[in-house]
Parts: sequence; structure tokens; C-alpha cells
Amino acid sequence: MQFSQAVCICMSQVAVMKRVQVIYNENDPLASDLILSLTLDGIRLLFDSVSQRLKVIEIFAMNLIKLKYCGLVFSSSDVIPTIDQIDHSFGATHPGIYDPEKRIFTLNFRGLSFTFPVEQASEPRYVRGLGSLQFTNGASPIASKMFIFSGNSLVDSKPPPLPISCFFSHPYLQGLEVIRHNGYTSGIKLSVICEGPSQVLEPRRHACIQELCFGASAEDVLTLLGAPSRVFYKDEDKMRIHSPQAHRRAPASFSDYFYNYFTLGLDALFDGKYHKLKKFVLHTNYPGHYNFNMYHRCEFKLQLPTKPISTDNSKLIDLSPTFITVSAYSRWDEVCEKVQPSSRPIVLHRSSSTNTTNPFGSTFCYGVEDIIFEVMPNNLIASVTLYASDDNLPLH
Repeated sequence: MQFSQAVCICMSQVAVMKRVQVIYNENDPLASDLILSLTLDGIRLLFDSVSQRLKVIEIFAMNLIKLKYCGLVFSSSDVIPTIDQIDHSFGATHPGIYDPEKRIFTLNFRGLSFTFPVEQASEPRYVRGLGSLQFTNGASPIASKMFIFSGNSLVDSKPPPLPISCFFSHPYLQGLEVIRHNGYTSGIKLSVICEGPSQVLEPRRHACIQELCFGASAEDVLTLLGAPSRVFYKDEDKMRIHSPQAHRRAPASFSDYFYNYFTLGLDALFDGKYHKLKKFVLHTNYPGHYNFNMYHRCEFKLQLPTKPISTDNSKLIDLSPTFITVSAYSRWDEVCEKVQPSSRPIVLHRSSSTNTTNPFGSTFCYGVEDIIFEVMPNNLIASVTLYASDDNLPLH
């Protein structure tokens, strides 16, 4: 399941789960797993840093939970999870692996691993190569941790595809391509998966390709993407101060509005007067951002022309146009080396209000042609805003 779904479950069980921590790598969120730690329950949920889907369940305090397999309790306050108990509950498996440096003995099953701390005096030895496992002092070590995962190896475990049971009638994004022509953005092409019709009782996965262009009506978007997760009406335009004609703009008698698609990781902005699509906001959902866990990550790909290459201060080399592909995982400094963003960024600071706080600080917004990149302090892209130019937006 997705990280946000697990958080919702924890929040709904707040009376039972007293303390939940979110652990992530602040400097490089892609380098380490995203962890949801149920501190008082002895459970850690490890989510893949890229897909943000659950891949490993770690039980780090065996005595806090009653654990069963096929109805047989193998760990509880009354049942000690020794190697003999694990062998009795799960049956035969391959010989375990002993790490003499860490003094840890690991017993592996399909999709399941147990770790046992073993003292030097109790190092395991094998009889006849693959025979029974024996310990020199005759003791049976007690499991300290248990790992549940998908696949045959904990080291190589990856999250499987999103289960149908986690769809809840929402569409999910597989990929998004930004459509551009002659230096202008015209729309987006989405690869979407959802619950499809089936002749049997079990629902099945359905995939489709949808294309949205600027100027589309609200009805067109509803037809292609379904109902939004939320509709948000803009009550003010704080960016008006950056307009050269800001003092001449009278307050509008209508309000632009967003269709928020949280599971697709995007927002669609409509003109309040003509109800035509005029802007997209694509979210990357990195921890450490103000909107983290509100959207799923938008797996977008965007091609931008690279800036001209010069040999000295006066001459430019005329080459055929080359492009750089920007994705949700691109580093902003690497993008800046190839494109020419605005020289001075706009500082975006979401100040704390009565009901919300912002402990993450400001972000910076850079313009590249008709695109705005919001960049976090750790050099990752937080969001991408695609807007239609006045010549490219058929409102009437």
C-alpha cells in the first residue's frame, strides 16, 4: 500500500497507536527508506523511497505483540520465540546464515526472516554440512527481530504492484508526459490505472492513456479523470504584486478553482469565468516539504531545450536543438547546467497559521519558459507548475 494509506490507518487508530514517528533522510530522501515507526508497538513499516509503497514490515520488539502462523502462536508474553519454537511453527527451511562480526544468526523463509543474537560461546556449527543446527552450550537462541517482505530475499525485496484492495475506486498514476510544441506547453498525457469492469466477482486492474490540453472544459476533465479528490476555490491572488499592472487590476467577481487529484499527484486549475483549464501543478511528494503526504508522487517526464553552448564570450556554436529530460527525481543544479532559468528566484514561504505549522522553511521558485519549478533546500524539485500562455489558451 501507499505511505499515505498507512498514515490514515494509524490516524484512525490513534486511541490504540499512541506514538508514531516518521523517519526519513532530510538531505537525500531517495537514499534511504521512508519509515513509519510504531514505537510503543514494536513495529516499523519500511516504504520504498522511490515508489513510496510498503516493502518491509519489521517487528523489533517481539515481546510486545502476539504473533501467530496458521493459528499457532509462536511469540507472545507467554511464548518465547526460540529457534526451536520457530522451527516447530514454520517447519523446515534452509540452513541459517551466521555473521561472526555482528554475532547475528539469520533464519530465512520465503517472505520471512528471523534474527537471533548469538554469543561467542554459542556460535553455531553444522553437522555433515547440511545437518541439524547445534549450539555449543546447548541453549536455543531467542529471536530479536522478524522481517516480513515480498519475495525470497530481504536484501533484494521490492514492493509489489499496488494491490487492487488498496485502490478504493481512485485512479493511480503510472507515468505522465508533458506535451510541448514549439517551446510552449500544450497539455499532459497520463498513463492511469484503476479498477476496471470484470465479469467475475473479483475486480481487475484497468490501464488507460488520457490526454488533457489547456482550454479543456471542467466536464472534459471529469470525463477523462473522474471526480477529483477535492475542489479548492482560490480566495485571493497573492502573486498579483508581481504583475506590472497590479495597481490596475480590480478584484474579480469570480474565483478560479482547482481540481485536486491526490492519488494522481496533480492539481488542475480552471478559469472561474469560462471554466477552462489553464494550469497544472505536479507534486513530487518529498518528505520535508509543506505538502508532504497530501499527494502521491507524480511520475512526470518533461523535455526542455538546452541552452546554447559557447566557446568564448563572443561566439556561439549553432547546433541542432538538444533536450534534457526532467523528472521527479532530477536534481535542480543538474537541470540548471543545461537550461537557463530565471536569474532571481521567488521565495515561497508558507507561514504558519492558526491550525497549521510549517517547520520546513522556505522553498524557491524558478521560471523556465512557461514552467515554474519549486525547489527545496536539499536541491530536489518539490513541484512543477505548467501554465498556458495568453496566446495558447482558448478561453472562449
